[in-house]
Amino acid sequence: MTRTILYLIMSVVMVSAPYATMAADTPFEFDDPAQEQRYKNLIAEIRCLVCQNQSLEDSHAELAQDLRNEIYNMILDGQDEKEITDFLVYRYGDFVLFRPPFNVKTVLLWLGPFILLITAILIILHLKRKHGTRSPATLNAEEQQRLARLLGQKIKEDQS
Repeated sequence: MTRTILYLIMSVVMVSAPYATMAADTPFEFDDPAQEQRYKNLIAEIRCLVCQNQSLEDSHAELAQDLRNEIYNMILDGQDEKEITDFLVYRYGDFVLFRPPFNVKTVLLWLGPFILLITAILIILHLKRKHGTRSPATLNAEEQQRLARLLGQKIKEDQS
């Protein structure tokens, strides 16, 4: 009887656990559809600092909700996208943006994949030139006779 109750409690906990981790996302109301669109664009382009691979739009973390509140208030205060992103970058760094700007700090981030690709191509070309296409080695007459004898012995051994 106690096992049944224990299993029932465990089942309820396991079923309700995913819902307990979700943050209460506050819906925002805007007076102007343009403001709402700006808000949606911004939260889609700003990275959640907790989840790191999710946008603020997709994240249920408490910090993401705080940042959404901050962006909402900044839009209502009349700030444009550049002012809002500049504030967030000043506060959290370029990491907060899914598309960081091209500058001295992020040059390796932007050019790194191309540098690696070019390096790989150069290594492959170098190896092809170094090794080239080798023609198969040819056997002289003595080596051919010896090979024929060895193959003949092997065939005779396999047949017996």
